Parts: sequence; structure tokens; C-alpha cells
Amino acid sequence: MEITTQFVQNQANGTADGLVYEKLENLAKHYNWLIRAKVVFKEEKSSDGKRKVCDIMLNCPGPQIFASSNEESFEMSVAETIRDLEVQLKKRKSEIKPF
Repeated sequence: MEITTQFVQNQANGTADGLVYEKLENLAKHYNWLIRAKVVFKEEKSSDGKRKVCDIMLNCPGPQIFASSNEESFEMSVAETIRDLEVQLKKRKSEIKPF
């Protein structure tokens, strides 16, 4: 699976970048039909302190799968977004009909 990451108006964070690669590679082992992942990290203004946003879009057969979350740190945001993707991927896998 091809993985691209982008930090919007923010400096690259090596730990968040490494964590997202590790988690997405793990997903690719379980769901071998994943083609590409686009990850966008950004900071938003927020009054509740949850400012770090992680958006992940997965290209796969059928419609794209997208998840986003905002937390206090990029690492927490990555973990929450991956959990959301896992739920969607399990549902997609159950809908795929074997040939």
C-alpha cells in the first residue's frame, strides 16, 4: 500500500508520522485490497483544547473510506482515526462478495 503524509501549516512530527505508517502497514496486512492511503495532519483553532487533526483517506475497491479526528496531540488523533477506519474496514470486508 502506498502511504503519503502531509502536514498543513505545521512542522513535520516524526513520531506521528512513524506511528501512522506503522498502524497503516498493520491494516494493510489484514486488508490486502487496500491500494493507497493519504494522511493529512493539521492544527485547528478550538476552544476545548482538541486542536490536532488527523484525516486519513483510504483508496480501495468501491467507494473511498475516510476518517478524521481531532485530539490534544497528533498521536492521540492518529489512534482514534485508525480505530474509526478499522470499524469501516470490517464492515466493508463483510460486504465483499467472493467470486
